[in-house]
Order: sequence, then C-alpha cells, then structure tokens
Amino acid sequence: MPSRLQAVGGPLTGATIPLAEPEMSVGRDNANALTLFDPSVSPCHCVLTTSDDVVAIRDLDRANPSFVNGLPAGDRPLQDGDQIQIGTSIFVFTLTESGANAPAGEVVTVNERPAATASMLTMGREDVFAGERAHDAAPAVRESRDLDALIRISAAINAIRGLVALERPLLELIADVVPATRGAIVFGGDRPADIMSAVGWHRGAAVNRPVDVSRAVIERVIRDVVGVLTDDRCSLAAPLATFDKPIGAILLETDDRSRLFDAAHLRLVMAVAAIAATAFEHARQVESLEDANRRLQAQINVDHNMVGESRSMRDVYRRIARVAPTDSTVLIRGESGTGKELVARAIHRNSPRAEKPFVAINCAAITETLLESELFGHEKGAFTGAVAQKKGKIETAEGGTLFLDEIGELSLALQAKLLRVLQDREFDRVGGTRRIKVDFRLVAATNRDLEVAIDMGAFRRDLYYRLNVVALTMPPLRERRDDIPLLASWFVRRHGDKAKRPVSGLSDEAVACLTAYDWPGNVRELENAIEHAVVLGTAVLILPDDLPDAIAEADTSRPAEASGSATLRFHDAIKETKKDLILRAVEESGGNYNGAARLLGLHPNYLHRLIKNLQLKSTLKSS
Repeated sequence: MPSRLQAVGGPLTGATIPLAEPEMSVGRDNANALTLFDPSVSPCHCVLTTSDDVVAIRDLDRANPSFVNGLPAGDRPLQDGDQIQIGTSIFVFTLTESGANAPAGEVVTVNERPAATASMLTMGREDVFAGERAHDAAPAVRESRDLDALIRISAAINAIRGLVALERPLLELIADVVPATRGAIVFGGDRPADIMSAVGWHRGAAVNRPVDVSRAVIERVIRDVVGVLTDDRCSLAAPLATFDKPIGAILLETDDRSRLFDAAHLRLVMAVAAIAATAFEHARQVESLEDANRRLQAQINVDHNMVGESRSMRDVYRRIARVAPTDSTVLIRGESGTGKELVARAIHRNSPRAEKPFVAINCAAITETLLESELFGHEKGAFTGAVAQKKGKIETAEGGTLFLDEIGELSLALQAKLLRVLQDREFDRVGGTRRIKVDFRLVAATNRDLEVAIDMGAFRRDLYYRLNVVALTMPPLRERRDDIPLLASWFVRRHGDKAKRPVSGLSDEAVACLTAYDWPGNVRELENAIEHAVVLGTAVLILPDDLPDAIAEADTSRPAEASGSATLRFHDAIKETKKDLILRAVEESGGNYNGAARLLGLHPNYLHRLIKNLQLKSTLKSS
C-alpha cells in the first residue's frame, strides 16, 4: 500500500490520495496530478516526489509557500503524521503501513451463488448464552479449552488498539481453537447487501489466492443477526452486532473433511464475535473522533504559519527544527508582533508532544490575583466566586506544551511559584492542599529585556536561568525587509479569500511603500495594513492609495526619474504638495499646530501624524 495523504481540511476533506507515482504535482491548474480548486493555491503550487520510499515536498511558487507542521515546506522529506497545508487545504501524511503494525489481509471476493438457506443451522445470540446445550455439544474437556480460549481472545482484543490492527489477529486467534483453513471479517453498510470493507486470512504461509465468501450467507447473517452453519459443515458465520445493530460478520471455512465445524464451534465463534463487535465499534468511534480532532486542529492552526526566506528566518527555522524534538525549555525573545507565538506553536507541532494540548496564556492580559487562579487553578470555596473546582492552565497542559507569553510581566510572587513548579513539576491549586504532579514543556516569550529587569529587581535571576535554557530571538520586520513582499503576498491571499474580493497581488509602487516603512508593529502591523488595503481597495492590484496613510507616505528613497513610473511620480508630487500645505498652514497660524489643523480642516492628531510621517519636525523647528 503506497504512502498517502488524508485530507482533513479544505475542498477535499475526507478524501485519501495515494502517492503511488514517483512525482505528483499539486496546484490550481487542471494539468496537475492533484488539482485544488482554491484561489489561495498557485496554478503550480508544489510537487510531491517519491524515491527509495522517501517522500519529499518541494515548493514551486516562492511567493506562496506550502507548510509542513507550520513551517515553510521548501524542499524537505516528510515524516509519518506530518501535517501539510496547501492554501486552505490540510493533509495528514501517512507512511506505508508495515506488516508489523497493520498486517494486510488476503483479498476477499464475494460470490453471488445462492445458498441453500433452508438447510443451514442457525443460532441466535440468545442461544449462545442459553443454559441448555445443543444436541452435539462438546465434552467437558473441550468446553474447558474453549472457555480458556475465549478468555485469552477477550484479553487480546482489549489489548489491541486500532481497527486495522485488530482484524487479522482476531482471525488468527479464532483459528487456534477452530479448525478453519481460511476466514474473513466483513463490514457492511446500512443495507445487508452493502459490503464496505473486508479482510481475509489463510492458515499457514501466505497464499496468492482470494478468500471467497458467499453474499447470500453474509446477507442472512447481517439481516437476521444470527449465526449460521452450512449443511456440509464446511462453513460457518457469526454476526458482529452492537446494541442489536449489525455492523458485519465473521466467516470461516475449512477444507479438512476430517475436521468439520459443529454447533459448538459456531457457539464459540458467536461468543467471540459478541466481544469483538464492541471492540470494533469502539475502534471505529475512536478513529472517527481522531479524524474529527485532526480536522478541528487543522482549522485552529490553519493561520498559524511562519512565512519568510531571509537569512535570519532560515536561522529561526533551523533552531526550531533542532530544539523541537527535545523537552528543553525555550525562551523566545523579540519585539511585539514579530510572531513569537507562531514560533511556540511551530515548536509544539514539530515535537513528540504534538498530539497533546498546546495551552497559551498572556501573562500581561490578566490581573495578578486572577492570573494565579488561571495558572494553578482553584478549589471550590478558595475565594469569593469560586463556586466549583477549576483546573489551571498548567494542569490542562498535561503531556503537552504550556506557552507563557509576556512572561516578563509576571509578579515576583508568581515568579517564585512558577520557579517551584519548574523545579519539582508539582503544584497546589489555590485553596488546595493536595500536591498535583504535572508533565509539560514550557515555552516562554517576552519583549522585555530581562537582564535589565533583573538589575532593577523586577525579575528573579534564578527563574531567568530556568527559562533561558534555549534562547531564540525573532528578528523585527525592519531587519528582514526581503521578506516583506513575501509576507504581503501571503496576507493578500488570505484576506482576499475572507473578503470575497479577487486581488491578484500588489503593485510595484505598493511594494516600494511597504519595503520603505519601518514597521514598529512588525508582522502584526503588516497584516493589518494588508487587510485594510484589501477591504478598502477597488482595483485588482493593491495600490499605494489603498494602504494606510503612514505607510503610503513612507519615504521610498527612490527618485522618480529612476523609477520610470508615472504613478510613483504622482505620489511624490502629492507628498510634496502635502508638505507645502502643512508648512504654510503652520506659518500662517504662528506655529500653533491646532490653528494649522483648523486651517487645513484636519484633526490635530492627524496633523501631528502627517508631520511625523512626512519628516517635517526638523523643518518646522528651524523655521
């Protein structure tokens, strides 16, 4: 069975795509092997290659990357369970199943020959547990052996996890006590005639021939929820049913005329089937819930991806790749809006804890008294309003990752408690006396200079050393200007889809304005600026006029003659006109900015912003 992609989000949700070819292209164009009808996907988006059982993904559109576990795919091999995002589509990559983990069964074929149902021996489920024995009941020694086998099979069924992993071992366990040459487990649909899936088994070495089963027998077993033994005693079948709802059947056949089936064999298989049906249904429910969980996680994480190909960002990706598989505490530093939480999520999604919770809390957004309860939880009656026991963020992060944003804002009292938790991995709820053990990974982030805070007595030095095991610094956007066009294009696609407005990209002039601006709010401010332009713009391309004033008026440091752009010359002329009008208004008002704002018909705050953006402060001071 080839490696495959399971679509858990996007237009193909629920589909399974086998990766059987050496190369599979993905994109919006119909010429691709996998076509995604999604405007956020490039015509030729990426390609999946298979060589020597290694599957790799390679991006074809630099401006619109794919993501693997939240990081740009670039050109990298895939691991089992990797989550791949292509536009709005989310796929889970699954490697070829090995014989050790999920043994493949023989092929099952269904024959349409009518069965002599009248001569079949049938057994209802109530007959299996009846006190009276059938006329050909087995002797006591055999009953004791069958009971022992039933106990062993029951224990084995409960120890095996997964629907596929359970099917073939169940047939092998039954064959230890029932003289079957071959067998099959068949799962039906809403109607008895529907066969949704089946797995077969042959005794001994692998046999290259299918397991042939009778549709008539399957229909009888599933429809009437009874076990059957054919008149020649070479075949028997037992229903798989939960709460009187049939889900399939177990079928066994023998070629050994000296060891034919009897009613005792049917009774034993019926008992096994009753136990196994619950296990199968439970496994199906678990798989359904896991699929639903993957889809929900995909929807939650779809926007949490990091975009950038500058040298500083590539260094960030390398450090994430190295630190993620460990359990080390990570301290992420950087200015507000640089994407520190995205780094924390990327570390979690690429770690062995990826299937466990990622719990985030902003230490600066909650008051000190409430923050203690949020972190550690509280017992009922611990304080006024504590009407019930509540688990804290640390406890809910059990097995996963706890992300403490703005950790530099923690009070000294909470810093001491957090230090104790990091040392002992134990804590008490507020108002509680019972110690609670926890297993979590801590990732913290701050935009403060913690060394300065330590010197000022605002941050504990011992906690700093506990946190600063692995440090990772996110560069501000002004230090990676090469990434601005890439980020802007990514945000244009995202917000264009949300606003239901076709936007094909950014004009050269708009890119020049974006690149020239200093971005004190970093990536968060850039995203807001692009959303502003998408919502208010009317053209197919984002133009400078669509951007917020502060960005549109940024000094591009590009002479109009060199640009050769009439549009850029127009904006330069507008900028010079604004400067002239402001200087004349301030002069006429005698240097009074409020008076100048009244002359211009502007709000004083807006006038001050224009003076700052147009860099007129020094000119006004000297005049």
